[in-house]
Amino acid sequence: MKQYDVIIVGAGPAGLTAGLYCARAKLKTLILDKMSPGGQLLLTDAIEDYPGFDRISGMELTEKMENQARKFGAQIQLEEVQEVRIENGKKIVKTDAEVYETPVVIITSGSSPNKLEVPGERELVGKGVSYCALCDGAFFEGEDIAVVGGGDSALKEGIFLTKFARKLYLIHRRDQFRAQKNYQDKVRGHPKIELILDTVVERIEGDKTVQRLITRNVKTSQRRELPVTGVFIFIGSTPNTQFLSNHLERDPNGYLVTNAHMQTSEEAVYAAGDIRSQLTRQISNAVGDATVAAVAAEHYLESVASKDRRAP
Repeated sequence: MKQYDVIIVGAGPAGLTAGLYCARAKLKTLILDKMSPGGQLLLTDAIEDYPGFDRISGMELTEKMENQARKFGAQIQLEEVQEVRIENGKKIVKTDAEVYETPVVIITSGSSPNKLEVPGERELVGKGVSYCALCDGAFFEGEDIAVVGGGDSALKEGIFLTKFARKLYLIHRRDQFRAQKNYQDKVRGHPKIELILDTVVERIEGDKTVQRLITRNVKTSQRRELPVTGVFIFIGSTPNTQFLSNHLERDPNGYLVTNAHMQTSEEAVYAAGDIRSQLTRQISNAVGDATVAAVAAEHYLESVASKDRRAP
């Protein structure tokens, strides 16, 4: 069984930051992720709200973070974590390739996009239904498409998609957006965007690919058919906690509850980034969470080592 001082589950911005700080503290650090480093950053075309950069692509920021973490000695392995359990105070991390042992785990596994759960969605994923504007936007050059959602992601990615689309319907179930005001201003004044508020998608239809949406106004019950070839869904996310034991405290939405040191309800198990219960989920606070978690992990290991030295 391979041993590390700290194992970090997830290689998004929180995981890479935690890896950087742990490795700089000379801790033997392993970052695990089933996919390439970057997490949701890799799905973001342009980032304009991360301090120090007027504008940077998600891929470029990922590359900078990954290189910096590796520079100080963090190891990154592409393995899917299947289980994290505790045995006699030690944390056992099982992946699809190996079993590891560590005194400290930092959970930075992020979240996955929510589904509309309407007829046609599952059948047409990859055939016009998408959850990633950066991945699939270019396939809809000159076509009419829709975006569903009212938060930062929906509006930001909708603006990005206007680079390709001839027309974009922005569908939101309420009459007000939750997104930052600057995003709202951009979509309200955009010549390619038609806002469809107080409206939900009832069905996604098409033979082999998306051909239309059936929507319903929640106030008037009026239905409308929108002829589109693509629909991009941004309606929030669900935390990736399936590999964790159920005894870790969660909020009503399933996100991990932590104290100010990012420690969960289990000693020496920390959480940072989108996995954690908090007000907002931005790159900047993911990085801040991870910094605190890494420093707390370092202090914990120092306290354990100090106790061992004093023991007779």
